[in-house]
Amino acid sequence: MRSYDVGPARTDLDAASGWEVAHPVGGTLLDGVRMAGFRDRLAAGLDLQVLPQPAVIVVIGLGDEPLGVDSATGRRPLNSLVAGVSPGRARIRGPRVECVEVRLSPPAAYRVLGVSPRELEGSVIGLADLWGCQERRLRERLGEAGTWQERLALTDEFLVGRAADAPSMTAEVAAVWETIVARRGRVRVEDLAASCGWSRKRLWSRFTDQVGLTPKRAAMLVRFDHAAQALSSGHSAADVALACGYTDQSHLHRDVFTHAGCTPGALAGSSTTAA
Repeated sequence: MRSYDVGPARTDLDAASGWEVAHPVGGTLLDGVRMAGFRDRLAAGLDLQVLPQPAVIVVIGLGDEPLGVDSATGRRPLNSLVAGVSPGRARIRGPRVECVEVRLSPPAAYRVLGVSPRELEGSVIGLADLWGCQERRLRERLGEAGTWQERLALTDEFLVGRAADAPSMTAEVAAVWETIVARRGRVRVEDLAASCGWSRKRLWSRFTDQVGLTPKRAAMLVRFDHAAQALSSGHSAADVALACGYTDQSHLHRDVFTHAGCTPGALAGSSTTAA
């Protein structure tokens, strides 16, 4: 496999939480991929609710102790995991966590995971279930790396290798996804279908098969994601509802409860996975 130079890593320490966070300077080599390294410097432990996001989240654990994943099917220890765009109610817990987290847009996930995001619907599964022994070898290489720069570069190189010979998402589906993201979910399905020359029924079928969501649900999820970020940044529910295109605060409240199972106020005080 070729060597790739993605530049140095920027490492920050949140003094309040004790989390060390490293980002690759200059981004990543594949479109639709973001990543970061996380280390619990104070051993405070992780207790994280996994929320729906317009991305597939991959967490590659670097420590000896697996993460505990609680979901509708029970508790499962996982060294590395994958959470689909709509993972269902799940929590991730673990002591002294150290990991690389990768955020994949659906088109990027379609290339590097080896399955359509649709097959991850409603679940958080082990990465080894998808990548087999490649997952173990990657974790071993990351564990042997001495710096975050090396770890992030290795992960980036690995993803490029997986994408090299993988099939890509249909161009029309990928373009519709990008339009939904660019317009922050404020789109009409009829306009999306017209933009790629397809009927509404054909777009609905192709998009759902490759993304794992209907176009309408994808738009709702993208809008919710922007609202969740704004709420977590301290903006009021009234301002968020207006800025994100909700009819009113009640509409925002219903959407937050549907996706997160809580009120906008409670969501504002919580954390989500985000590289």
